[in-house]
Amino acid sequence: MEASPLTGEFRPELLSRRGETLAWLTALLSFSAWTILSFMGRPVLSVVPFMSFFFLFAAASISLGNWVDRHTLLHLDENGVGFRNGLRNVYLSWSQILQIQVFGSKWGRKVRVLGEESHFDFRTLGELTMAGEVKGRMGFLQGEQILRQVLTSSGLREVEHSDNNIYYARV
Repeated sequence: MEASPLTGEFRPELLSRRGETLAWLTALLSFSAWTILSFMGRPVLSVVPFMSFFFLFAAASISLGNWVDRHTLLHLDENGVGFRNGLRNVYLSWSQILQIQVFGSKWGRKVRVLGEESHFDFRTLGELTMAGEVKGRMGFLQGEQILRQVLTSSGLREVEHSDNNIYYARV
C-alpha cells in the first residue's frame, strides 16, 4: 500500500531568544561604557567603538534571523510547494522544480529547492547539544519527510553525490 502524500502547512522549530537578549545587552553595555568613558574625559581604547558596533550588528542579525524564523511557513499541496518567510514568497509547481541541492550539516541538512526564476531554502531538524544535553532544536520537525515528498512529487533523481552533499535534477 502506497503512503498518502504529505500535505499541509509546516513551521520550523524556534530557538530560544536568550541569545538575542544577551546580544542586545552586550551591545547596550559596550555603548554605555564608551559613552560614560567619553563623558568622563577618560581615554577610550580604539577597540571599544569597534566592538560596540560589532555587538550591535550581531544583535541586529540575530533579531532578523529570529524574525524570519517566526514568519516562516512551508506549504505542500497536490500541485506544488510554497515557501514564505517575510522576506521571500515562492510557490513552485512540481514541474517547475528543476533541481534540489542537499548539504550536510551537524545542525540539520540544508535543502535548496531551485526553480527557473526562484528558489528557497529550508533546514531539516537539527539539535544543538552541549555535554550530551539538547539545548535547542532548529529546522523543520518533518524536514526529512518534506524533502522526500518534494523529491517524489517533482520526479527528480539523484545526479551527484559528494561527501555530505547530494544533487537531484531531472534526468
